[in-house]
Amino acid sequence: MKRFFDFFASLILLIILSPLFLIVSLIIIIDDGVPVIFSQPRVGMGNELFNIYKFRTMKNGTRNVASGNLEESGDCITKSGRFLRKTSIDEFPQLVNILTGRMSFVGPRPLIPEEEEIRKLREEYNVYSVRPGMTGLAQINGRDNLTDEEKAEFDRQYVEKHTIMLDIEIMFKTVFAVLTGRDVVEGRDKTDKR
Repeated sequence: MKRFFDFFASLILLIILSPLFLIVSLIIIIDDGVPVIFSQPRVGMGNELFNIYKFRTMKNGTRNVASGNLEESGDCITKSGRFLRKTSIDEFPQLVNILTGRMSFVGPRPLIPEEEEIRKLREEYNVYSVRPGMTGLAQINGRDNLTDEEKAEFDRQYVEKHTIMLDIEIMFKTVFAVLTGRDVVEGRDKTDKR
């Protein structure tokens, strides 16, 4: 049921949002050239790597690491990137990841492989038994202000308590969090929002 919803909802949204994708692409090109899409390996279901897609918000030439590992991350964000990150529009290309079955709308956020501490906790908590999501329980309960242990605990709770109603609740709360900009922190020692 969840996969059925993910497939058709992402397909419909990709069609509806295609004009926005075009506009955002043009803005990125004018602001900082190509490429428009940023791709990065992430850890997905079954602890397997896949490439996540986002609109590029960092300047060309920026090291390909989590923005929390960049001391100069504030200086690396493009002018358009600041807006895209604040509104989470940079995440929209992940609809392709959902369409292809690598992600879901709701689930634990996919990690970069180098985040070893939280990755081990997720293995222990059986988090990789579900598809990663565009949003999840940790994103509506502190997001960038959470420690790795707190994030892993929210991931564990999601895996153990997952229901369709919980997914719906998380999606509604995500919209509120995005509109208010709550718990978004840029810079060193914070999660990747590249």
